[in-house]
Amino acid sequence: MKTIDRETVQRIIDTADIVEVVSDFVNLRRRGANYIGLCPFHNERTPSFSVSRAKGICKCFSCGKGGSPVNFIMEHEQLNYWDALRYLARKYNIEIQEHEVTDAERQAMSERQSLLDVNDFAMKHFEHNMLDTADGRDIGLAYFRERGINEAMVKRFHLGYSLDRRDDLLSAARAEGYSNDALVKTGLCVQTDRGDLYDRFKARVMYPVFSISGKVVAFGGRTLRTDKTVAKYVNSPESIIYKKNRELYGLYQAKQAIVKKEKCILVEGYMDVISMHQQGVENVVASSGTSLTQGQIRLIHRFTENVTVIYDSDPAGIKASLRGIDLLLAEGLNIKVLLLPDGDDPDSFAQSHTAQEVEEYLAANEVDFIKFKTDVLLRDAASDPLKRSEVVSGILLSIAHIPEEIKRNVYIQECSMRFGIDERTLLRQVNVFLTKLAEQNAKQYARQSAVESAETEASPDTSRAPEEKPSDAGTHTEPRPEAPDPVSSDDASAPALDTTVQAAVNRAADPFAEVLEPLERALMRMVLKFGMLDLGEEFGLYDDGEHVKVIDYIREDLEVDSITFGTPLYDRMFREALEIRDTRWDEDYARHLHSAREHISRLENEGREEIKRTATTLAEINVAEQRLRENCENTYRSDIQEFAQHYFEKIFISHPDDNVRRGASDLVVERHQLSKIYYRHGTKIETEIDRLDDLVPRALVALKYYMGRCRFHELTQSIREVQSRPGYDIAEIFALMEQQKKWHDFCTRLSTQIGERVYEPLR
Repeated sequence: MKTIDRETVQRIIDTADIVEVVSDFVNLRRRGANYIGLCPFHNERTPSFSVSRAKGICKCFSCGKGGSPVNFIMEHEQLNYWDALRYLARKYNIEIQEHEVTDAERQAMSERQSLLDVNDFAMKHFEHNMLDTADGRDIGLAYFRERGINEAMVKRFHLGYSLDRRDDLLSAARAEGYSNDALVKTGLCVQTDRGDLYDRFKARVMYPVFSISGKVVAFGGRTLRTDKTVAKYVNSPESIIYKKNRELYGLYQAKQAIVKKEKCILVEGYMDVISMHQQGVENVVASSGTSLTQGQIRLIHRFTENVTVIYDSDPAGIKASLRGIDLLLAEGLNIKVLLLPDGDDPDSFAQSHTAQEVEEYLAANEVDFIKFKTDVLLRDAASDPLKRSEVVSGILLSIAHIPEEIKRNVYIQECSMRFGIDERTLLRQVNVFLTKLAEQNAKQYARQSAVESAETEASPDTSRAPEEKPSDAGTHTEPRPEAPDPVSSDDASAPALDTTVQAAVNRAADPFAEVLEPLERALMRMVLKFGMLDLGEEFGLYDDGEHVKVIDYIREDLEVDSITFGTPLYDRMFREALEIRDTRWDEDYARHLHSAREHISRLENEGREEIKRTATTLAEINVAEQRLRENCENTYRSDIQEFAQHYFEKIFISHPDDNVRRGASDLVVERHQLSKIYYRHGTKIETEIDRLDDLVPRALVALKYYMGRCRFHELTQSIREVQSRPGYDIAEIFALMEQQKKWHDFCTRLSTQIGERVYEPLR
């Protein structure tokens, strides 16, 4: 594949809105200047995933994942850097010129991408069969029309037909260069013991199953034959791209409606979803005939906390599905249940009613899960005390699944009034169930961890999709040794940088790396967040009268003492930032200046037109024009400063290298921001930008001071080592002591710049 040129990459990065990108997968809510939602990368009930539109980054402050729009798509969709850029380009209709993929390139693709590609081809092939072949129109399309499905829904859900031929798809896929291996692993074809292949889904109408991002990960095929020996439905087997317990049919088409209506309607089958969508009720998804799983529930929870489960009137089916309610409750969701009239399922009910009638029925008949479960279970209990006690126990067990104590107590009170049982008695029983559930979860987690550990040791499989784990699993963090914090930062809670394995090796080799790394981190953070901002006049001016930039001052100050970053990642980032400053900044800055001036010119013209329409006297015109000039000047200055401030930040958080991109995101992200209330009434809040003239020199002095202290201590150890040798050379001792004195004088000189401080001895 061709790589994408820098101009197009920059256009994609500049266009991608982090809130829009993340909102495709996570239900975000405004909180102050940022947005917050449930993290899509680990299991949690309390939102800790923060998204900053101003900075263009997201971050989970629990598991640590996040970054720029590019990095988010890479992490979430398991794409490489260039494919993530292509994803964003498609989202924002940015044209990328690429040549056709050759057979050799297709073979070189990752296995995951190969399976996604062949599934996409199969979906288009099935669509072509149904719409453009005689058998497809007469059989497949006729079936959907008979079921009342219109053309719009056929296109929306990409419905298709697999011809009644043993190798129809197989032959077409081979002709396009897709491998037998990919066809078998996706389940599109089946391999016999003799090695022959044939189509799995022949003579079936096809329902593609989409991932949350719109990729085809599986298919469901329904036979139209009346032969009872033929399975009614055949589904794709699980693969590295498809885990049936983590996919919901229709979620890709429904996610925006779910967020908008703040509710998800849960049904059972493909046609239930399609018919409801056709009637305008679009916040509907299906578990595709399987029992509801924890993974599917977590998908729903990312978009809403409110779920309505629709059951038809079959009593046996209802009782078998009640377990799903407990799973929904355990995830902290608010559950309503709807029972359809006798003889109806969601498909038939939607087909026989208007959209308004469906919505009205939903609103009028959905009930709380306790009332529903009580009504269902008490039908068979009648006046039998033992059965009634079993019903009460079953309901209390459901209540025990609710994680919030207040909500549990409310439901206990409701049960107490409904059944006439003392509230304290019910509470004791719920506590018993809580204890049992906690023990079961602990045992289950221990078994799961043991199995995963054994599998990893026996045959590690790096191609396997990551498994979902409890929220506190898989997020182990090494304890960071105490180190000085030389710079007072607005981001006091910034997380520690997760450096590479090589950095860990270097720390083991250098006992002082643990001391210096936090200081280098603080300085590198200054470079990324403020590198192209100006320092005050006391730091000097260039020959052209321009102020000294933060990054230039840091470079020159480090060069004076021949100091470089000891942490490999920071050293690489700093050198690359210097190269960008020397080779790209002038051009990028000039381009932005031109754009900013054009923007201000438009604002001035629009402002003058407004003045002409509204001002009635010469005095009003003069005042309005003066105010317009001031506003435009302030807007222009703010625009230029914002560009300079975020220049390095935007480049590095979308860097092609994984380590650099993650490191930059960790450095610039801020967990807490001041609320707008602090800026009201003209209150002046001092920010880091206001204090750059103090913070930057202090960060440099602190790094150099502790580096000197480390070198002094290192020489002390060297002197002891020399003295431990029999017949050591006294001249060597004197030479080491001379170097030691230089570092001592170096630290003494610096200590006067950072004030009196008590320093703990280095160990």
